[in-house]
Amino acid sequence: MKNLTIIDHPLIKRDLTVLRDRRTNNHLFRTTLRRIASVMAFEVTSDLSLRSRPVRTPLETTRGYVLADDIVIVPVLRAGLGLVEGFLDFLPEARVGHVGLYRNEQTLEPVDYYSKFPRSLGRSLVLLLDPMLATGGSGSAAITFLKNKGARRIRFVTLLAAPAGVRKVTSVHPDVRVFSCVLDRRLNARGYILPGLGDAGDRIFGTD
Repeated sequence: MKNLTIIDHPLIKRDLTVLRDRRTNNHLFRTTLRRIASVMAFEVTSDLSLRSRPVRTPLETTRGYVLADDIVIVPVLRAGLGLVEGFLDFLPEARVGHVGLYRNEQTLEPVDYYSKFPRSLGRSLVLLLDPMLATGGSGSAAITFLKNKGARRIRFVTLLAAPAGVRKVTSVHPDVRVFSCVLDRRLNARGYILPGLGDAGDRIFGTD
């Protein structure tokens, strides 16, 4: 699908199996999600630009590198929080914003309740994190919020995506690349991804 990159890695496939398993408890779900997020971060940032700088080793001065891009990580509350630490393990210099959305269970449309972003989004590469890309309504709304705050370069990072969600996000925001570990089959009548892994937020935080 257009603008969709599948992160195809053996470690992700292994950990995704743990996350899908309904017997996986909340603690194991959280630790596995953090681990898989680190692998995702490695792949999502593989084309970042570098800026050289001198570094002095114990023996001599040589050339070193720092990231040329300012990175802002924005989890979609609340499930996106489960991906943040894994990304910060690889991007400790990143700043973190938040956007809060929930899905109306009747209309399946997103409703916003909170947003807080670092300044200067227009100069940053923004990584929008949400474990599930189902209908695409919340993802599209979150991207719109970011653009309204000045963001110009956005990558949407998700664990599981449904075809309908990818089509929605990439049609409304054709300039945004979507990264996912897998493209699942479809949505059910309630808007949940099949085969999916259930409600990611509930499984992260142990709520019903």
